[in-house]
Amino acid sequence: MRLILCGLVIFLGLVLAVPAVAGPPYITDDPDPTDTGHYEIYAFDDFVAGHGDAAGSTGLDLNFGPIPGVQLTATLPLEWTSSARPRLARGDVEVGVKTRLIHDQKSGFSLSLFPRAFLPTGLGSKRASLLLPVWGGIEAGPWKLFGGGGFHWRGGAGARSSWVEGLVVTRAVSKRATIGFELAHESADAVDGEGAATFDAGAIIGLGGLFSLLLAGGPQRGDRSHRVDAHLYTALGLNF
Repeated sequence: MRLILCGLVIFLGLVLAVPAVAGPPYITDDPDPTDTGHYEIYAFDDFVAGHGDAAGSTGLDLNFGPIPGVQLTATLPLEWTSSARPRLARGDVEVGVKTRLIHDQKSGFSLSLFPRAFLPTGLGSKRASLLLPVWGGIEAGPWKLFGGGGFHWRGGAGARSSWVEGLVVTRAVSKRATIGFELAHESADAVDGEGAATFDAGAIIGLGGLFSLLLAGGPQRGDRSHRVDAHLYTALGLNF
């Protein structure tokens, strides 16, 4: 599945060769960094619920464009659960640098690397992990397509490195609103765990001024158990 999704993104980019933008509220990222000298800040809540319980994270996603073609990112989360023992705890801090490798203004095709480190700053965390993805994208009028994937390295007893991949198509339906659909997958991240595929429908709605509302949600299905849960992401965006 990961080879098909990554290959489709790169193939369409080379054939259609037009620009792309996106990112939150989707799991899948896009190849375009934050504009130089600008900030993108998202106050988010991202969780999975089903079968009487829910778990996720809430916090801030901070992005800044220091120079052309580069984006600095830091995510500061709190992890929570509403199971038999509800809790709210400090999560692992995430830091990353998105670097655009290809940006052909004539054709519009873009391709970026976006390595991200997950630091063991959360309660109970013991080891860092590293995500190494490649993202590409295209645009045709109101339509946009972006996606890709990569390897998420994890070490330590019980942990398992995984593959992540995703593909998103969006359409601008007005000057202030964009809707989209996403298919994302990650293989098992633990020895006794299982991978899961997520299908989300999303929207970005401009609220006027510097603010926007971001929403994405849909079913998440386990690879082996076939258990179906509900995934939901909400965020208030500030762009300046």
